[in-house]
Amino acid sequence: MCLGNDLGFEFIKPFNDTDSLFTLQPGGFVVELADGISPEDVFTDIEYINLGHLTTSKIISLNETEIALDNITSAYLKPLETIFPRIAEADAKVAEINQPLYKESLPLTAPYSIAKPRVFIPVFPGINCEYDTAAAFEAAGGIAEVFVVRNLSAAAINDSIDTMVKMINNCQILMLPGGFSAGDEPDGSGKFIATMFRNNKIQEAVNSLLQQRDGLMLGICNGFQALIKLGLVPYGEIVDMSQDSPTLTFNKIGRHVSQIVETKIISNKSPWLNFVEPGDIHSVAVSHGEGRFYAPEAEIKRLFVNGQIATQYVDQNGEPTMKMPYNPNGSLYAIEGITSPDGRVFGKMGHSERYVPGLMKNINGNKDQKIFISGVKYFD
Repeated sequence: MCLGNDLGFEFIKPFNDTDSLFTLQPGGFVVELADGISPEDVFTDIEYINLGHLTTSKIISLNETEIALDNITSAYLKPLETIFPRIAEADAKVAEINQPLYKESLPLTAPYSIAKPRVFIPVFPGINCEYDTAAAFEAAGGIAEVFVVRNLSAAAINDSIDTMVKMINNCQILMLPGGFSAGDEPDGSGKFIATMFRNNKIQEAVNSLLQQRDGLMLGICNGFQALIKLGLVPYGEIVDMSQDSPTLTFNKIGRHVSQIVETKIISNKSPWLNFVEPGDIHSVAVSHGEGRFYAPEAEIKRLFVNGQIATQYVDQNGEPTMKMPYNPNGSLYAIEGITSPDGRVFGKMGHSERYVPGLMKNINGNKDQKIFISGVKYFD
């Protein structure tokens, strides 16, 4: 409660039962009550101990002892710091990653109208964000169609491919959600999804969706990793990878990260970003082990010029940065999300689908990127 929210705590004085703070309390709860609520009124027939109250001093105060919150945090994190370090050194100058904002004339809309566009969400083994993703699209006015890909046998895989082709041909939006498909094996994230999508029948269906029917495609986290490996971002079509192709590789810290980051809209050259402006900053959850964007510098600069760098990680001043924890994975040029040349394919690491009103109340900032409603309203 205190460490997570950067708050202090003052125990009631005198607090004589200090031994109870360090003994097991099976079935016990630490409960925080809002100002003005009396424990006597809440716990009428329940035994309780009044510990004290929260403060903004960033100090834990017990009788005559005071300990700074920073010291407690350091002591808490120190034992595993040499094994699982929290910070990796930045490898780029800040000046190199500040690029001009790219503003597109809005809105970008489909040449036809559909009241409730269909969103196809294939669920590969290991995917774990399909429920949140489907709920986000449904709340935005779309029809989410979730399909579990079966791979226990060759026959099951072939049946899944045929079903996927039919559902892609019947949808307006193709969504690849986050997770750890096939346990991020073999040796890298998103490879199983990419392998399935390179099937000739699925590839033809995707090309038809994007090139002939003006459909949209979105990939978040593991889905972004698959889009990268397919070439759908940044090239807008499924292509063979080369040594100069962008990739998402292991976090520079060498392990999984799970936290809230701030990202800035750098370009709105995408239907997925119809409801935001370049310069807008959002607080977004990330959770991944392979999210470090990497590409040759010439390729990155080309993407900036084309307006295909959609979002960057930024620090508390709203500036793109290579420093942790603001840039959680060490992405080059602080890149968090990119698009296809026409913007209709969007891939990003941050889990925009995980926010709904009422969550993350202790996190400051704007948390709604309006991505899902932008995708649905594209077909208005």
